[in-house]
Amino acid sequence: MPNDRCREAVRALRRDAPVTRSAAALVVMARYPTPGRVKTRLARAIGANQASALYRAFVQDLDERFAVRTGAVIWAFDPPESDFPALVRAGVRCMPQVGRDLGERMHACFCLLTGEHFDRVLLLGADVPHVRDEWFAEAEAVLDQADVVLGPTDDGGYYLIGMREPHDLFSGVPMSTPCVLAETLAKAESARLRVHLLPRTFDVDEVEDLTRLRRELATHAGQLRLPRTAACLKDLETSSGGVGL
Repeated sequence: MPNDRCREAVRALRRDAPVTRSAAALVVMARYPTPGRVKTRLARAIGANQASALYRAFVQDLDERFAVRTGAVIWAFDPPESDFPALVRAGVRCMPQVGRDLGERMHACFCLLTGEHFDRVLLLGADVPHVRDEWFAEAEAVLDQADVVLGPTDDGGYYLIGMREPHDLFSGVPMSTPCVLAETLAKAESARLRVHLLPRTFDVDEVEDLTRLRRELATHAGQLRLPRTAACLKDLETSSGGVGL
């Protein structure tokens, strides 16, 4: 059962939430792209305005990609008072994140959406615009047997978590640290939950990740249509003279 904190968050989110009945929901966890508030590690290398513009491109490219996706796509945004819905397509469901920290906000999303009768909920970070469509399909399919699906990142975290029930795999786990995945797996093992791991990838946090992202876009050009992201990367390369970026 959801804990008391989760129930409080769900009540807050449900005030204006539609009743939905569907097989699966893909929730993108995102922040409003205010300079200095997003991609702060990357901003130290390329500047706050450039990092913010790149993150905005991630959001809008993912929104465009998901326009043809079958099933519910929901944006969970922070901060709640921001005009995040103006960044994405009209009519796309957007809901503010509720909770004191990222883990609590993620758990609240699971509590809300499983309560709306989605039988599988996937949470995705917005800083992996290169995520593959087949990984979503794999995640949804394996949740017929697995309790939890995780997409590992090279920095020790995860880019995706999916569950059928709102298991609390978040309390006491320090987010944005190299031990997030390991501690999440330990909590799942302690709760005797069956876990499936998706292919490993990277999220875009450091300047070195920009080179990897360019490589992904070049290698999978037929699958990954990210025009705004590609344009931002080209602008960065031009402004730096191609050195280090």
